Amino acid sequence: MRIVATHFTDPGCPWAYSARPWHAALRWRFGDQLDWRLVMIGLAESAERYEARGYTPERQVASNRIFAERFGMPFAYEPKARLSGTSPGCRAVVAARLRDPALAEAALRALQDLQFTTTARLEDRAALRGALATIGAGDLADRIDDPDVLAAYEQDRALARTAAGKPTDVQGRAASTDGAVRYTAPSVIFEHPTGARIEVGGFQPLEAYDTALANLAPQLERRPPSADLEAVLGAFPEGLVTAEIAWIAKTDLGALDLDGTRSALQAAADAGPVRRTALGDDARWSLAQ
Repeated sequence: MRIVATHFTDPGCPWAYSARPWHAALRWRFGDQLDWRLVMIGLAESAERYEARGYTPERQVASNRIFAERFGMPFAYEPKARLSGTSPGCRAVVAARLRDPALAEAALRALQDLQFTTTARLEDRAALRGALATIGAGDLADRIDDPDVLAAYEQDRALARTAAGKPTDVQGRAASTDGAVRYTAPSVIFEHPTGARIEVGGFQPLEAYDTALANLAPQLERRPPSADLEAVLGAFPEGLVTAEIAWIAKTDLGALDLDGTRSALQAAADAGPVRRTALGDDARWSLAQ
């Protein structure tokens, strides 16, 4: 049995980026029993939308510091030359999904890295190409204006704006910044093969996802938390950042240990089996081989 997990997200949303550790923990616990499907929200078609609301690159840096302190994901703190709309990044993820659904998650991760750990902009085609080249798909940057990509993107935007009256809306976790009531990132709808569904709307803790799945599909097999770095990184060949690894190791009643996890990872990197790749103010870790 597989549970479909429809994930509403956007590469320009810091809340979605900061929830990556919990989604990594879900992937560790449930593996391919969850069938993840990305839906792009399309938060802003251009930078002008943000600028009209008073956002600036300096304000974005201040926000990055707050998110980093609260949730532990890597960030950069040098202001960008200008803010970006998120539409080009969303369309790049859609282009990846049309080529291969498995490629979409990698594209989302690469563009979140671009957005939050570099001074590059999502509206810069060359920057998109460079970020996507890290996953072997740089040519997708030249597909974001193709008719099939635009059509699929508009379908995503429309689906994301169907939250009115749904559980996410009832909980006050939806938004209507551009008209229709929409799902906020990183909302997830879990759907059982029988058609039963549970929404985890907006930004919620790992326990909310876990409780939803325990009620929807108690027969799912669960892999327990693990601090075995080689086993964890072996399950994620693309690598993980420190916070993702710390959440995979965290037991239900235990405390999150970011510093201890980082120290263990650095020791493993010094010894050889783990590779450290600098990312913003932290790193992505992977198996050296």
